[in-house]
Amino acid sequence: MKVLITGGAGFVGSHLSEKLLAQKNKVIVIDNLSTGDMRNIEHIKDDKNFECYADTIMNTKLIKKLVKKCNAIYHLAAAVGVKYIIDNPLESIKTNVAGTEIILEYANKFGKKKTLIASTSEIYGKNMDGRMAFKEDHDRILGTTTIPRWSYSCTKALDEFLALAYWREKKLPVVIARLFNTCGPRQTGRYGMVLPRFVKQALSGRPITVYGDGTQTRCFTYVTDVVGALISLMDCKKAVGEAFNIGNPKSISINELAKKVKKITGSRSKIEHIPYEKAYEKGFEDMKHRQPDITKIKELIGFNPTIGIDEIITRTIEYFKG
Repeated sequence: MKVLITGGAGFVGSHLSEKLLAQKNKVIVIDNLSTGDMRNIEHIKDDKNFECYADTIMNTKLIKKLVKKCNAIYHLAAAVGVKYIIDNPLESIKTNVAGTEIILEYANKFGKKKTLIASTSEIYGKNMDGRMAFKEDHDRILGTTTIPRWSYSCTKALDEFLALAYWREKKLPVVIARLFNTCGPRQTGRYGMVLPRFVKQALSGRPITVYGDGTQTRCFTYVTDVVGALISLMDCKKAVGEAFNIGNPKSISINELAKKVKKITGSRSKIEHIPYEKAYEKGFEDMKHRQPDITKIKELIGFNPTIGIDEIITRTIEYFKG
């Protein structure tokens, strides 16, 4: 297989590139490096089966060329991270919507290339019921358009609508993967990702800063579990035209996460709470709970996350210690 990975120098993209190369595929990566980093793929850049382009998916001439010579596409390129979305609202919307449309258009034009669209748990919006795990067919609950963070949810939903429209009208084989808080080595905390931020703060002895009251809960999934699921979905014919949650259903509060990071690092850092409006902007809204129901993906490909939160924290610490 010759595979195109958009956003391939990013956190998830670099691990996916590594795995696909290990399986003897030829891998082409394009990344504009807005949130990706060439250091993530430094160890594979000399592989004879690897090509990398530091460019944007908005470069239609280049995308046309790359899509034409590949067999399959993993579309991971997107504006990601709550902080990045808030700081770059216009660029984020354009990249997430127009960029995806370009990928789908050329995937369809050149022989209906099988395309996996990386989506997000943000799709579900704000769920205030901690007892409910999100199923793929659950309704979405969103905030007002005057709060920028919800634009990310809307743009990724539009990506899904576009992909499914190409499947229904053009029979372009698409698969949608909704990722829930993927973590591990190479993830940066610069754009709001909580675990790497906590780990770096703890290792440096700075305060571990919890946004809000810390009672909000999240479910963390190790990156290699996610990569394995992405590849399996791409290889599964029955996955075409469907959306799947990829995550670990075991939830933890952000307060408890901070305590675990402090304990496992052996840090003396204080745990401090910062109001959302100071961390992000006035009027910021968060999702109180975000937990995936993974019944659908488990029944189709046997997905079951193998690495728990303590081990995720330990491996992330090891990465930042170098």
